[in-house]
Amino acid sequence: MGQKAPRRRGARRAALLAATMTASLAVGCTAHHGGTTDDGRGRTQSPTQSPTESPSTVAPAAGPVLAVKIDNVPAARPQTGLDSADIVYAEQVEGGLSRLMAVFATKLPKSVGPVRSARVSDLELLRQFDDPTLAFSGAQGKLLPLIDKAPLRSASPDEVASAYYRGVDKSAPHNLYLRPNKLLSSAPGAAALTTGFHYGAAPAGGKATASRTVRYPAARFTFTWSGSQHRWLVTEDGTPAVTTAGKRLAPATVVVQYVKIQKSAYHDVLGNNTPYTVTVGSGKADVLRDGRTYSVDWKRPTATDGTAFTASDGTPVNFAKGQVWVVFAKA
Repeated sequence: MGQKAPRRRGARRAALLAATMTASLAVGCTAHHGGTTDDGRGRTQSPTQSPTESPSTVAPAAGPVLAVKIDNVPAARPQTGLDSADIVYAEQVEGGLSRLMAVFATKLPKSVGPVRSARVSDLELLRQFDDPTLAFSGAQGKLLPLIDKAPLRSASPDEVASAYYRGVDKSAPHNLYLRPNKLLSSAPGAAALTTGFHYGAAPAGGKATASRTVRYPAARFTFTWSGSQHRWLVTEDGTPAVTTAGKRLAPATVVVQYVKIQKSAYHDVLGNNTPYTVTVGSGKADVLRDGRTYSVDWKRPTATDGTAFTASDGTPVNFAKGQVWVVFAKA
């Protein structure tokens, strides 16, 4: 069985990416992105048996961000490594449930997961980054050709088997975990976050906000302001959201971005349609920071652009320094 790095999609930055990837990464015997990784086989250890979850800060280096698809049903919680992400995107999936995409640039945790499958909306969302690495556990068969053509490095267990392990604390398919250092030799640094976000002092105005809830048909997120922590404490489906290590998920900024959520050409194995979250275009959003809500406009002209969040006069709205959650809500 040979050795191969995660598949690269697109023609950009080949030499740079080759330098940032691990020199040799063993792959599984299969040669596709199939969804057979969620069959419960190959369990090795739990996240508590793997290296500690505490993130390690590494020196900035040129290279791509790491995006990881994270399972977010109750059986998958608590999750591992989410507190190290620079950005966490929350999207609606089949059955009105939610799934997360965690983006890592300034820190690489020892372990991330549980890892689950990709969705068609992810490809549009990831176009804003320069050749990102996407870690995911599989995808619908009809979606695979699009992943093959997308300008990204795909890193499924079938392609980079050595980067994944099965935990014993949860049942399959909620027990697949990623070791990021098997995909990237170091964190690329904040410059890789080509999202268009601005960070700095809080804008004037805003409305005092104690908590904010965003509801999907079968899931909900609540963000409660903590003045002592100066963070928004995350609650999911009525339960406080914590990491495997017991650390409360608490972003500095929360963005509720109102977008079109429409039917796609894809369905899950039960026949449920896969929602398509449209992230290119323009609309309204609420930015939560410092215990206040700011009503803003958002604009992303093309898929390769980041998203600008602006006040009514067109000036950028600053986010608070720290982790950002972007929750896509139906306009």
